[in-house]
Amino acid sequence: IDASDMQRTPTGHEELDRVLGGGLVAGGVTLIGGEPGIGKSTLLLQVADLMARAGGKVLYVAGEESLEQIRLRADRLGVVGEIELTRDTRAEMIAAHMEAERPTLCIIDSIQTVADPDLASSPGSVVQVRGCAYRLVQEAKRRGITMVLVGHVTKDGGLAGPRVLEHLVDTVLSFEGERHHAL
Repeated sequence: IDASDMQRTPTGHEELDRVLGGGLVAGGVTLIGGEPGIGKSTLLLQVADLMARAGGKVLYVAGEESLEQIRLRADRLGVVGEIELTRDTRAEMIAAHMEAERPTLCIIDSIQTVADPDLASSPGSVVQVRGCAYRLVQEAKRRGITMVLVGHVTKDGGLAGPRVLEHLVDTVLSFEGERHHAL
């Protein structure tokens, strides 16, 4: 295997690139976890914008927020890149979209909202989260699509699933902070 062809694509965020070892890798899957409101979706929308402006195709699967909410955030952040947004959180439709459109970057916000009717449990359950994540990770790797999954933190502080997502991805980033401090 010739690793010299493996290049990292900078996200445009110096600190994020630093913790990612220089940027995102084609076919690499990153899990970003953290408390609600800590800035996961905001950061990923900025990354999506920078990737789109650089000529990449970006698919953003919005399971948590309405398209209108994302548009308001995009306007606030000055997003001008062309980002394809969808609220369709069916695993088979996301996989089909990845196959048809071949995005450079696919963001799933959040994996807990993705569902597969072939799995006998409700969306957000351990079975659904693990099964859907596995299917989408395999699709991303097969097609060389960079994928970022957003994972919620449970009440006990672990990534939802419980922790099953951490074993399916290449990189895990956990956002932490204090509500009463600037950082």
